Amino acid sequence: MIVDQAHAVAVPAADGPRRRRHPDADHSAPAAPRTPVSWSAPVPEPGLRGYWPAPHTGTPETARLVLAGEAEAPHEARAFTSTTLAAWDLTAVSDDAVTAVSELVTNALRHGLRDLAPGAGRRLQLVLLRHPRRLVAVVTDPGSGRPEPVLPAEDVFAESGRGLLVVGAVSSAWGWAPLGSGGKAVWAAFDVPAAS
Repeated sequence: MIVDQAHAVAVPAADGPRRRRHPDADHSAPAAPRTPVSWSAPVPEPGLRGYWPAPHTGTPETARLVLAGEAEAPHEARAFTSTTLAAWDLTAVSDDAVTAVSELVTNALRHGLRDLAPGAGRRLQLVLLRHPRRLVAVVTDPGSGRPEPVLPAEDVFAESGRGLLVVGAVSSAWGWAPLGSGGKAVWAAFDVPAAS
């Protein structure tokens, strides 16, 4: 696997095109003028299958948390992400990153551990990588299933089924790759604004 395969599609806005943000995700970006359109269900964008986000330069700062495959894992992941990003002074991307991490960990619990018996193998890992202009959040799980966004259910008030749509809406890019040791890593990348 070549680490920089996703560079062409996961670059920050300053270096080239980026995935269009969901129109309802502009809470963390400058508001852009929009033409009103009729409501329609969001169409899921596939992640970058088999790609890893490329670092800009240098070695990233890294923070790692191993999570038990239990119901408390999303809460622990959110708290860890929030605390780490505050320490790294990355508050500009904190809300979006915490949201994406929560969704990725929840998906790993629901889908990545679904076919595994209870026990020591039910572990998830969260890794945060800080590059000069990009933050990457990676969640690994031992499951073999592929993460695929799905169209929302007919029930617009359903409380599940939108995790990867949310990740795609709040991140610059997302994707996944199989791990050589088994399982997979699902990642979301966030462009970090230049320091002013």
